[in-house]
Amino acid sequence: MSTVPARDGVRLRVRTGGEGPAVVLLHGHPRTHTTWHLVAPLLAAVGMSVVCPDLRGYGQSSTPEPDAEHHVYSDRAMAGDIASLMQQRCTDRRG
Repeated sequence: MSTVPARDGVRLRVRTGGEGPAVVLLHGHPRTHTTWHLVAPLLAAVGMSVVCPDLRGYGQSSTPEPDAEHHVYSDRAMAGDIASLMQQRCTDRRG
């Protein structure tokens, strides 16, 4: 389990496991990464690198202050967090 920086000062709590091609498992509302506690080990066992983050505002990830237009918690903002997470992960693995 780790906490990694995403975008706009947000930090995501992430659980990872396995080695191989990456698969990102995203939870729905009002869940957390623990939604995948049965599925993630099965994917890791068949050669996948599993990434299970808590989205912003969920679990132990950052909870930014909402804005009037609700941009802070938009699908676009959360997708950007995941893109940033995976980009960092790829960069870290390359050395």
